[in-house]
Amino acid sequence: MNNIEWPYPLEWDSEERIDTDVLVLGGGIAGCMAAIAAARKGQQVVLIEKGATKRSGAGGSGCDHWESAATNPCSKVTPEEITLAMLDDNQGYNNGISHYIECKEGYDRLLDIEKMGGKIRDTKNEFAGAQFRDEDTKLMFAYDYENKFTLRIWGSTFKPAMYDELRRLGVKIYDRVMVTSLLMEGGKQGGRCIGATGMHTRTGKFFIFRGKASIMCMSRPARIWLFSADLPGLCEFRPTQCIGDGHAMGWRAGAEFTMMEKSVGAEFSASGRSYPPYGAGNNHNTWYGTSLIDSEGKEIPYADRDGNLLNNVSDRFKPSKGQKFFMKGGSIDYPKYEIEGPETLSFAKMIEAGYKLPFYADLSKLPELERKVIWGMMIGEEGKTKVPIYKNYKDAGFDPEKHVIQCYGTGWTSADFLPQERQLFGLPGGFMNDWTLGTNLKGLYVAGDSLFASNCYGHAATTGYYAGRHGAEYAAANTLTEIDATQVEQEKNRIYAPIRNEPHNSIGWKELNAAISKTMQNYCGEIKRDELLNIGLLRLKEYEKKVIPNTFAYNPHELTRLLEVFDILEVSQLIVHSCLARKSSAKPLCFYRGDEKEQDQEKENKFITIKQKSQKIEIGGKPLDYFGNLKENYENHNKDYIRRCKDEQ
Repeated sequence: MNNIEWPYPLEWDSEERIDTDVLVLGGGIAGCMAAIAAARKGQQVVLIEKGATKRSGAGGSGCDHWESAATNPCSKVTPEEITLAMLDDNQGYNNGISHYIECKEGYDRLLDIEKMGGKIRDTKNEFAGAQFRDEDTKLMFAYDYENKFTLRIWGSTFKPAMYDELRRLGVKIYDRVMVTSLLMEGGKQGGRCIGATGMHTRTGKFFIFRGKASIMCMSRPARIWLFSADLPGLCEFRPTQCIGDGHAMGWRAGAEFTMMEKSVGAEFSASGRSYPPYGAGNNHNTWYGTSLIDSEGKEIPYADRDGNLLNNVSDRFKPSKGQKFFMKGGSIDYPKYEIEGPETLSFAKMIEAGYKLPFYADLSKLPELERKVIWGMMIGEEGKTKVPIYKNYKDAGFDPEKHVIQCYGTGWTSADFLPQERQLFGLPGGFMNDWTLGTNLKGLYVAGDSLFASNCYGHAATTGYYAGRHGAEYAAANTLTEIDATQVEQEKNRIYAPIRNEPHNSIGWKELNAAISKTMQNYCGEIKRDELLNIGLLRLKEYEKKVIPNTFAYNPHELTRLLEVFDILEVSQLIVHSCLARKSSAKPLCFYRGDEKEQDQEKENKFITIKQKSQKIEIGGKPLDYFGNLKENYENHNKDYIRRCKDEQ
C-alpha cells in the first residue's frame, strides 16, 4: 500500500507538544466526567481519546440503568448499606472506596448530567401509574421497587450532553489519538507521572503531553483469552478497541495493581462465541423480571433468594422475607439455593423437571408497562441495543405482545464457554487506589474501568468526577516538570518500529493476538499451576523478544491495532505474574489452584498487589478492609465538596 492510497496525510515525522494543568487519558464516561470536574475547578484540561469523544467508550451508545443512586429522594437505603452489601457479596474482594463514591455521589452526578441535557426522568409521562415510577419526581426505578436506589435512565442521551459540556467549559479534546505511554519524572519507573505520549490513529503524528496531574480513565483489558480475527463485531459488549491500554502503560510505568488474577467465564466476548449482548438473555439487568418459557410454552418458575416460587410478576421486584433490599444490574447477592439469577431454577434442574430446549424470553406475560419499559426503553438504551436489537428486531416484525425471543445458550446465559475461556468481566482487576483515587505514582489518578473492581456506568461517572476534582487540587499545588528526552525517544522508536520493517515474512496484529489468546487458554486457564503458568510466561516473553520485532504495519490504522496487541501482550504477562503470586484458591476471584498448599489458604485472604520497580517485580499485600471506615474517610477527604453541596441545598 502506498501513501496515495491512504486517505489521510501521513505525518510519521511530525511531533506536537502540549502543556496543560490536568491531562485526562481516555474520553469515555469516566474521562468526560473527570475533565468536567477538573475544568470546573478552574484548571486547564486536555482530554485524549482514541475514538471520537462524542460517542466513544463502553457507555458511548447508552445505558439503561444507574445502579447506586442511594441519596435520591425516594431511596430507603444508605450509601453505607449498599457498599457493605457489595463488599459482602464478593467476600471482601471489592473496591470499598470506589463503590462508596459511587453510592454516595451517584445521584449528584445524575443531577449534573440532567443539567447538561441528559434525560433521567419520565418527563413525557409515558409510564404514569407504573409500579416502578415515582409520581412526584418522575424518577423510574429498576429491580428493587421497595427501596428505589437503582434508576432507569435514558443513557443514550448522556454522552452527547457530556461532550457539549466539555466544549462549553473549554476542555481541549484530542480525538483519534492513542495514548501509548506515561511519562515519568527523570524517565524513572515508579516515579512521579508528568505526562503522556500519543499517536494520531489516522496520520501517525506523535504527541507529547505534559501535565501537572494525569487521570487514567481507560478501559479494562479484553481479547486476552478470546479473539477471532474474523468475528469480533457485535458479540463484544464494549467497543473492540477498548482493550486495556491504560493497564499496560501503567504496568510499564511502575503502577501498582491488584486482583489481576481474577477471571470469570466469558459472557460477552470478541471471539465470535457469543451473541449480540442483550439480544435475549442476561436477566441480571436489562431483561430483569421477564418470564422464561420452554419450547412447548411451559412457563419456568420464578423464585426469590430463598427458593420460594413467586406467583405474580410484582413479587419479582420485592425483597425476600427478612431481606432488607436486593441488588441487580452488576452486583448480585449470593442465593441460598442452587439457582441461576437468582430468578430461575438452574439449567440442570430445569431439564430434570422436564422443561425442553430451546428456552424463550416471553415479554407478553408481563403487565403492559413492565413490558413497555423493558422493550423500548431498556432494550434501546443499554449499550449497543438501540440499533442491533431494538430497531432490527422491530424491522423484522417482532411484537413483544405476541412474540417470544429465543434465548441463546442455556436459560438466561448469552452463550456457553469452555472452562479455559476466561475474561476480565465483573469486578475485574486494575490499578490500586487510595481515598483520593490516587495511585502509588504521584500525579496519577485513576477512575472508571481502570480501577480494580470496576463496575458500571454510574461507577465510571462518579469515580471520574471524583478523580477529576482531586487531580485538579493536586495540579493547583504543583508545577510542570521537564520531560526526559531519552524516554520520549525510546517510546518513538518502540511505536514506529513496525512501519520500518519489510512487509514480506512479517507478522500482523491479528496473528499475534490469536497466538496470545491461545497461549493464555492453554497455560492460564481455569485451573492454575505454577508449572503451567511459567511455561505460558516463557511463551509470552518469546513473543515479546522474537515476534514483536518482526511485526509490520502499512498505515496508522494497522499500527494502532498492532500497538493494542502489544498492550494485550503486556497485560497478559501482568495477569500471569499475578496468578503466580497467589498460591491458594479464592472463590470470589474465580481463581482455582491445582497445586495449593494448606498453609497458604488462610494467609492469602487479602489483596495481593503487584508492580514493577527498576524492572523487577514486587509482590505485596493489603487487607481487604484497607480503606477503613467508609463514612469517616470519605468525609475527611472531601470536606470542600460536602460543604459546597450543603451550600447549594
